[in-house]
Amino acid sequence: MPVYEYKCSACGAREEHILLFSDTPPAQCAICGGQLKRAWSGRVHVSLDGWGFSKTDSLVSDDRPRKDFKKLKERAERIRDE
Repeated sequence: MPVYEYKCSACGAREEHILLFSDTPPAQCAICGGQLKRAWSGRVHVSLDGWGFSKTDSLVSDDRPRKDFKKLKERAERIRDE
């Protein structure tokens, strides 16, 4: 069963809940009773596959434009904190 993390919009407390896909998500914070919003917990499976990793970097020519990974990381952190 998947573990979901929720963040209270009122007090900022975080809660973890184990839910089936058919279960209804929790609505109220256990601490203050505020509204809970599903949060990004950061615990996901990561597969280091594709371009941008050491095993594939040597295959890309130097004249090919590269993405600014610092901006992508900052955007991911903003999304996580919402």
